[in-house]
Amino acid sequence: MDPPQVVTVILNTNHREDTLGLLDSLYKNSYANHRAIVLDNASQDGSVAAIRSAFPQTQVIELEHNLGYAGNNNAGVRAALDLGADWVFVLNEDTLLAPDCLEELVRVGESDLQIGVLGPMVYHYDEPGMIQSAGGKISKNWQAWHLAQNEADQGQYPVPHSVDWISGCAILVRRAVIEQVGMLDARFFYYFEETEWCLRARSAGWLVVHVPRARIWHKGVQRDYRPSSNVTYYKTRNHFLMLSKHQAPPRAWLLAWIQVLRTLTSWSVKPKWRSMRPHRDAMWQGILDFLRRRWGKRPV
Repeated sequence: MDPPQVVTVILNTNHREDTLGLLDSLYKNSYANHRAIVLDNASQDGSVAAIRSAFPQTQVIELEHNLGYAGNNNAGVRAALDLGADWVFVLNEDTLLAPDCLEELVRVGESDLQIGVLGPMVYHYDEPGMIQSAGGKISKNWQAWHLAQNEADQGQYPVPHSVDWISGCAILVRRAVIEQVGMLDARFFYYFEETEWCLRARSAGWLVVHVPRARIWHKGVQRDYRPSSNVTYYKTRNHFLMLSKHQAPPRAWLLAWIQVLRTLTSWSVKPKWRSMRPHRDAMWQGILDFLRRRWGKRPV
């Protein structure tokens, strides 16, 4: 009997060298029954030609419309299911995999049929022993955070463990989960979409598991990472969308509103936060767009 088929979905936007490096690490993995799909988001850096030349076994889908991280990756998820994938691995183009990463993930996933979503240990690329995410948790007040973020790996998580959500830079999802709960919610466009996907899976009875022995390194976020005002917009709007979609309790809504109003006040009246005015405006816009039910890409 053949081992389960894994199909990896990679979204590329003008990151030719990163994507080529990722594909190289992917095809060097020890897990054999594996295919890759690259979704190219109108790149202008020669990505498509370079990928097809260096890795002709890779299916490249050239996207016609930018539907964000969620909507774009859904095109790849659909294609992966059409190929007969048993597991779909949604992977950022700016990551690199350890040679046994896929093998470790699938081994744990196949050990328990109730496991529906898995993720590797994510390290900072520029600090290879520093943890970026050991899976995510959500508090009773619906505040989300990464376990062990910015901690040196000293064996804090020696074995696979249940979590609430998995970092979207590398998330392995069982076919049956997607067939039951659906794909990423394209309304989110970007930010919180992977968290909400995991919440849907858990609500349907699936386990979400972090696998420490499966390792990747992610370039896109560093310890001193300072997100743009766009992130503030999506984080604000989409947090409220997630609360609404999953019928969060009143205390979670109350805390969310207190936090955004307190932050808006500080960014508006305190001189030391003058540099945060673009973030203040983005937060206001995110609130208004949630109330208007305006989803997808942030309006210019």
